[in-house]
Amino acid sequence: MSVSSARYPGRAPIDAYGNGGFRFAAMSHRGSILCLPSGIYAWGPAAFAEIGVDSFSAVFAEKAALDLVILGTGRRHELAGADVRRAFQEAAVGLETMDTGAACRTYNVLLAEGRPVGAALLAVD
Repeated sequence: MSVSSARYPGRAPIDAYGNGGFRFAAMSHRGSILCLPSGIYAWGPAAFAEIGVDSFSAVFAEKAALDLVILGTGRRHELAGADVRRAFQEAAVGLETMDTGAACRTYNVLLAEGRPVGAALLAVD
């Protein structure tokens, strides 16, 4: 599994990103994160090239509670690979990719609206 056991046990907006990590819920985390209905987890990939279908096993485990996952691809917008897009389609979970800054802002808006959203966010310097 590509998700570390370190986690924040709840949903929280992203307060800040950059310097290799994120701030949320009066805490900070260095590295990438995965935001799911069950909590915010440390996420293994450090670069876009490291993201594959296996990176989303925790997402697929919670697919019943998700309509959409926002993938923050780092400083630049990248398109997820065909295998990743196909896996999300088969799981009936939407996938939107954007740079990490836009992904944080979009996640916060959808979370505030009470939408069933998750986010997989690559850390940026």
